[in-house]
Amino acid sequence: MFSVDRLRILRELAERGTVAAVAEALSMTPSAVSQQLKVLAREAGVALLEPDGRRVRLTDAGQALVLRADDVLAAMERAVAEMAHYRGSPRGQVRVASFPSGAALLLPPVLTALVDSGVELVAGDEDLPPSEAWKLLADYDIVLTHRDERAPSLAGPRLAARVLMREPIDVVVAADHPLAERDSVRPEELADETWVSVRGGFPVDDVLNSIATVTGVRPRIAQRLNEFRVIETVVASGYGVALMPRFAVAHPDLTVLRLDGVRAARVYEIVTRPQAHRRPAIATVLAAFETAAADVLTR
Repeated sequence: MFSVDRLRILRELAERGTVAAVAEALSMTPSAVSQQLKVLAREAGVALLEPDGRRVRLTDAGQALVLRADDVLAAMERAVAEMAHYRGSPRGQVRVASFPSGAALLLPPVLTALVDSGVELVAGDEDLPPSEAWKLLADYDIVLTHRDERAPSLAGPRLAARVLMREPIDVVVAADHPLAERDSVRPEELADETWVSVRGGFPVDDVLNSIATVTGVRPRIAQRLNEFRVIETVVASGYGVALMPRFAVAHPDLTVLRLDGVRAARVYEIVTRPQAHRRPAIATVLAAFETAAADVLTR
């Protein structure tokens, strides 16, 4: 019979990568974590870990057991959720990670909606590339992430994902830029521009790569900044042009141009563990995010 606590330790190792990181997350010593993993291997009757330099990695059997650990821990979540249902209204703490511009747009109405609900939302701003957002589920119940609309969903055997909304990505230029009197622009008209972009791996940069594909010209990226307020200020000063999500543009001295000829948008996606929505408190927060996103799209 496997110990639920030891299965949780194994899953933590799969998500965090090192024994030291697991120990810190679970308030244990590294030696205690290692000991529990050894006991779990004896219970399984096969090796679950193998050396990988100075670290360890999961064997094929270890990876298979992680999937079963997901099932067991999800069943525990369902049991907790069912008992919460019998107790009545949803209560408890829900930890939510979100990328900064998404948090700025959706978090205020979500927090307002949860007042007097009995649910305590604890928010964290986490700026990871979408492909790495799943790692945040080691510390959060819900992750609000974003991806290029052409990229695949993050949903998989160990992740549940639901799309909240689509946000167009536009070109922004200074008020005195030659294109500032226009409503839209085509990619080939931007071939000679200097760009202020974000770090690679984020949706805005994916769209810039699409522009390069259409024009056959590699964009001249002078700066990479991941804070849209800074990007706005730089572009408004007359330095370069940029791509920005439509709902993130706030600077009064910018002109927003629709980008023609390229699919340019990011998708907001909510990621949880597969059975997390069965917990009433988490379901309440998910519903609040869906309502907030719908309200944005109907403004």
